[in-house]
Amino acid sequence: MSDQAPDTRPESVSVREFFYSFRDMLQMELIAGETGLDNMVAEKSLNRPALAVTGYFKEFAHKRLQLFGAGEMAYLGDQTAEVREKLLDDVFAKKIPAVVISRGLPVDAILMKLADRHQVPLIRTQLKSKDFSAEATVLLEEKFAPRTNLHATLVDIKGVGVLLRGASGVGKSECALALIERGHSLVADDYVIVTLIGDRELQGTSKELNRGYMECRGIGIINVASIFGIRSVRREKRVDLVVTFVLWQPGMDEERSGLEVETFEILGRKVPHMTIPVRPGRDMARLVEVAAMVQALRGMGHDSAKEFSDRLIEHMARGEQNKA
Repeated sequence: MSDQAPDTRPESVSVREFFYSFRDMLQMELIAGETGLDNMVAEKSLNRPALAVTGYFKEFAHKRLQLFGAGEMAYLGDQTAEVREKLLDDVFAKKIPAVVISRGLPVDAILMKLADRHQVPLIRTQLKSKDFSAEATVLLEEKFAPRTNLHATLVDIKGVGVLLRGASGVGKSECALALIERGHSLVADDYVIVTLIGDRELQGTSKELNRGYMECRGIGIINVASIFGIRSVRREKRVDLVVTFVLWQPGMDEERSGLEVETFEILGRKVPHMTIPVRPGRDMARLVEVAAMVQALRGMGHDSAKEFSDRLIEHMARGEQNKA
């Protein structure tokens, strides 16, 4: 049975989720249209409605957040109150999810009235348009990114994100606890949410409910930060290596040279993978720690197994030459 849930990709994100998730980061405040916070943003890009505010709606990206910058606001400010209300009413009538005003620009009563009437959240940010657009686009990409759930434990070992997986009761949490005692950090225990960021990086985190908590068989639930300190818990980490624990059985194949590099697929991305047999007397935490360091060296272009193989071949070649 697979420990990986089906891949999911959110088709839309509510304005409420966007606003309350990034309010402080994007310096946002809600000034009107609160009843429309459950409107859905269906695209991860933002739209600058420069043409729309003039009355031209062909190819208008109405499913996106609408960003009103200095240009849009200046144009509207040059119109009479009647014309301004007509132009904005046409924009709001397109069922846009929300309007964001950049640079902390002043908002008049007409804009606020229309936001309330059409139930479109009116949000103001202190950021410049280009800065807000750049930051918000990255954050929306994360919200729209493909994700999956894994029955596993994720730890940060000296900057290497290691995903520990295996059958229930095989010792994932116990190994993670031993690693934490050695100064490494816990990201998620038992349930890992993995998100594909920008189609290139797998990022793991935990649910808010159990962040920083671990279940230890025979002891129960423990608060990792309270026992080992705040540095023992990380909010998120890139997944660099997958380690699978399997119960050792006589006669089973075990990797001895390290020349064969396995991979484990998550959300279509292949991650380096090692299988470590579990048997009495083995220090699993130490083995995982070394595995992480081996992966870190490979990332820097140093492959111990290949280096030794090359040395061995060179030694054998010299021996053949001496015989000749």
